[in-house]
Amino acid sequence: MRYLTDRKRAVGLGAAKSGVHHFWAMKVQSVALLILIPFFVFTFGPMLGQPYEEVTAYFARPFPAIVAGLTIVVGFKHFADGCQVLVEDYVHGLAQKVTIILVTCLSYGAMATGLFAIARLAL
Repeated sequence: MRYLTDRKRAVGLGAAKSGVHHFWAMKVQSVALLILIPFFVFTFGPMLGQPYEEVTAYFARPFPAIVAGLTIVVGFKHFADGCQVLVEDYVHGLAQKVTIILVTCLSYGAMATGLFAIARLAL
């Protein structure tokens, strides 16, 4: 290994050996949201202001429930990853670790709440 150049050792790894994975995960989530958000708007929008019975009947169908669930999952995962990058850039020390944990817990808690609400409507 000592005969490898610095560039050869670093190809594909990045400085922290995980940045490329995080970058691609954010890009894939962005493209997924680019597709999911219009579907969500066009499936969820007509139900705004409707009576509870119509909304439950609408979300009992698989397509609206799946679109809403996927949008919630991908959206909050993208939120957590984006906030992690933001915190890593601007907060340092113990506060950084605590803030990342809190933001991640907030994101997954909101994701679970949204999925529970969709499940209650759909079932």
